[in-house]
Amino acid sequence: MTASTVTIGHGDSAVEVPAIGQGTWFMGEGRAPRRQEIDALSRGLDNGLKLIDCAEMYGDGGAEEVAGEAIRGRRDEAFLVSKVYPWNAGRDSAIDACEASLKRLGTDHLDLYLLHWPGTVPLEETLEAFERLIDAGKIRRFGVSNFDDADMATLHALPGGAGCALDQVLYHLASRGIETALRPWLRQHRMPLMAYCPLAQAGNLGTDPLADPALIELATELGITSAQLLLAWAIRPIAGRREVIAIPKAAHPAHVDDNAAALAIHLDADTLARLDALYPAPNGKVPLDIV
Repeated sequence: MTASTVTIGHGDSAVEVPAIGQGTWFMGEGRAPRRQEIDALSRGLDNGLKLIDCAEMYGDGGAEEVAGEAIRGRRDEAFLVSKVYPWNAGRDSAIDACEASLKRLGTDHLDLYLLHWPGTVPLEETLEAFERLIDAGKIRRFGVSNFDDADMATLHALPGGAGCALDQVLYHLASRGIETALRPWLRQHRMPLMAYCPLAQAGNLGTDPLADPALIELATELGITSAQLLLAWAIRPIAGRREVIAIPKAAHPAHVDDNAAALAIHLDADTLARLDALYPAPNGKVPLDIV
């Protein structure tokens, strides 16, 4: 079976990470006890889910503070990702934003720094800032989030744009629009994608897969949970190669264990065909699903 890892980065900066990581959206906002959120992220590290995805937007930096506590004393076990607001992505403002994220996380570097979504600051400025941060050792790699195929082509054509390591977008079984144009573009350029909301918590939903009796029945037949089925589908290999990293958020350690177990689940051709019948991909290009 294909190894359950995905390569992020190019050349000397390339690194393998597990195909399931940990999201932090809504952490640090009091929706769950802070200690429980910290313990959940720590449990993820125990399970090998080393990628932790944050953003300065999440809880106004509160999620980064929670993640910082979770990795205290074990920074080398984590692959830290954070994101900069588009309006903070200027040649100087991105430097300041990154420094603030590093302070909240209690670390001296990020493994990956993303532009959270396309904005009005010229991409040339953002790329310049990212290169300066790499040269200073503040970040190891850079990427983007919520970029569609046209956005990626524009970025890729700019000086330094080909160094983009990854695109993070909404992707789950009930939101497959990226399969028509964006995902083929990324595959052509050997660039992975990071799937947020992989458990279908958001997006243009017609049906909630987790509550779909047909999907529940299929998961039961396989001896797994519906959430594990969705995660295994999201990270499924294409032509023998894994290219998606799913980042579900789990604020309870038991849910983290369930997510980690999905790394070992292999979906056969019959199962994939049944899922395609339940939730087919669109026939043509649709607007990028964003929340």
